Amino acid sequence: MNEVKTSILLIAIGSLIANPAVFAQTAPDVNLPVEHQAAEVVSHLVGVMDTSAQAVTNSKSANVRMTTCKIQVQDALERDRHVTFLYQEQALSQKLDQPYRQRFLRIAPSSEKQSVRSLSFRPAQAETWIGLCKQPEARRVVTLQDLGTPVCSVWLQKSGTTYVGLTPAEGCPANVRGAVRITNRIVLHSTGMDTWDRGFDAAGKQVWGADSDSYQFRWVNPR
Repeated sequence: MNEVKTSILLIAIGSLIANPAVFAQTAPDVNLPVEHQAAEVVSHLVGVMDTSAQAVTNSKSANVRMTTCKIQVQDALERDRHVTFLYQEQALSQKLDQPYRQRFLRIAPSSEKQSVRSLSFRPAQAETWIGLCKQPEARRVVTLQDLGTPVCSVWLQKSGTTYVGLTPAEGCPANVRGAVRITNRIVLHSTGMDTWDRGFDAAGKQVWGADSDSYQFRWVNPR
């Protein structure tokens, strides 16, 4: 399995594809309350997407499936109805029972820049949760301890009908395939999600991840 090609966890829009400069030009849409924006982000993430279309046109791109579902955290301190926890896994489409990336996500409205914060966690016993989304929602129950280690945050801002997300400017600490820092840019749009995951070494050199082209996830069952 080539993890460099599939990248981690866990985006261009039409003519914006492969044009990272667009991120500096987007302005947040403050017309919709941020609590409603968080609900929109959750609705967009839940479901199944893959990169099969990209793999057909680019022999260097792997066919990856991303599956995301809602979960319950039974001992979560917060009781805010606007906070939602998700489980997400990515696997090569021919090896769906062997995900290479598994994350829990906490999606919540944030007062910072009128945005939605997606905080990811790396579960300590990842193999325990393989296929969790196949279970009925009532059985998708975990504890705070199950969530594991916080990994990174992405702040998403609404821009028209899309959401544009970024990691902090300095990136997030990492220890993944030679990278000590990772960054990500995300766009949620009408046909799915595009991501630009990148890993950098201690000298600031990119050692894996997207170049100009994004990883293009599209809905398996278009909405």
